[in-house]
Amino acid sequence: MRVLVTGGAGFIGSHIVELLVERGHDVTVVDNLSTGDRSRLSRDVLLVEKDIREHDLVDLFRSVRPEAVIHQAAQVDVAKSMSEPLSDGTVNVMGTLNVVDAAVKCGADKIVFASSCAVYGETQEEKIKETHPIQPISLYGASKWLGEWYLHWYSRFHAIDVSVLRYSNVYGPRQGVKGEGGVVSIFTQQLLAGKTPVIFGDGKQTRDFVYVKDVAMANVQALSSGSGTICNISTGVTTTVQRLCELLQIATGKRGKIDYQAERSGDIRHSCLDNEKAREALNWKPVTTLRQGLEETVAFFANEKEIGK
Repeated sequence: MRVLVTGGAGFIGSHIVELLVERGHDVTVVDNLSTGDRSRLSRDVLLVEKDIREHDLVDLFRSVRPEAVIHQAAQVDVAKSMSEPLSDGTVNVMGTLNVVDAAVKCGADKIVFASSCAVYGETQEEKIKETHPIQPISLYGASKWLGEWYLHWYSRFHAIDVSVLRYSNVYGPRQGVKGEGGVVSIFTQQLLAGKTPVIFGDGKQTRDFVYVKDVAMANVQALSSGSGTICNISTGVTTTVQRLCELLQIATGKRGKIDYQAERSGDIRHSCLDNEKAREALNWKPVTTLRQGLEETVAFFANEKEIGK
């Protein structure tokens, strides 16, 4: 299958591309390399350095003629979405609209869209199902929801199938310090550099951390299943931020103090997603335990000397 991956040189995107290549797909990556790195991609992959907001994106899509598009490119920094809403909106709303429109005009059959648990906002639910009301408290969550809405509209009025994947907190090798799971990368790099890890808030806030390779598998599964569905991609297991930091102290062998600072605007107190729908619709489930995933993440940053990147 000819698959075009936006943001394919980035953290999650590069793992998706790696898996697609392993399975014999013909892959084209569109990435502006603002956070992506071409060294993450094999020689079997065509990389086009381009921003998804550019008006001539449709010309590229028409030349590649992808059968499917996996849309990963995004502005993922919650704090930035609050301080620079215009920047967030131009990428996550207008950029997504540009990608979807180009996919329709080039005749693609399928779009897989990376959305987020941030669309749900604050909740008292122990595990959030896809039917939970949409009530984002950050502009990042709002922009992801608008992206979903545009995809829904296009799938309704055009002959294109759409699968929306709402990620919980993704972590793993190649991760930057931004994004919803970026706390893993931040803590790891702080600890390996001999610095005191910083927690914003009391550390009792909970998250559902899902390993990046499991997320990549969900995207590949969605190419051939999950027609017209919205699925949570998660483990369904909560971990406090404080416990996460303690596990990383163990994994790095750098035990010590934790610096607690004031909470940040837009941060959610509790988040855990129910993944039963993904298990059924995508025939997918997470297979990596948190401890295993953290060990692999620490090994990556230590061995690749990625501290400070």
